[in-house]
Amino acid sequence: MKAMKAAAIAILAYVGIVAAFESFLGTVQPQNASTIVITTTDEQGVAQDRVVSPLESGEHLYVAANHWPRSWYKRALRDPEVRVTMDDHTKEYVAVPVTGAEHDRVQSEHAHSIWFRILTGFPPRYFLRLDPR
Repeated sequence: MKAMKAAAIAILAYVGIVAAFESFLGTVQPQNASTIVITTTDEQGVAQDRVVSPLESGEHLYVAANHWPRSWYKRALRDPEVRVTMDDHTKEYVAVPVTGAEHDRVQSEHAHSIWFRILTGFPPRYFLRLDPR
């Protein structure tokens, strides 16, 4: 019984740590020289910004949904016409979902460490290729 109680407490603590970390990132949206801002549009036509990390593979630009909160990704799937601000320049793109061999290649080129995966609660990872409009 003590072992089950300890396991339950450990699991709840882990879920709490993941939720706190994901909430912190979602609220603060830390920006630096290696991040970009993707602007998606919600169902009411309101533009919403999200800070993400750009990924390059071949001659293409990608972004990844790396965390559990991913409403920006769902908005981009619903309306793939997005804006990206990078180095104080804004350009328009079409967000294309990445699957199959392309997904596997981008994933292997930009794999996360096990520590990042543990801290974020092992979310599934989805990629969008950003094709210039």
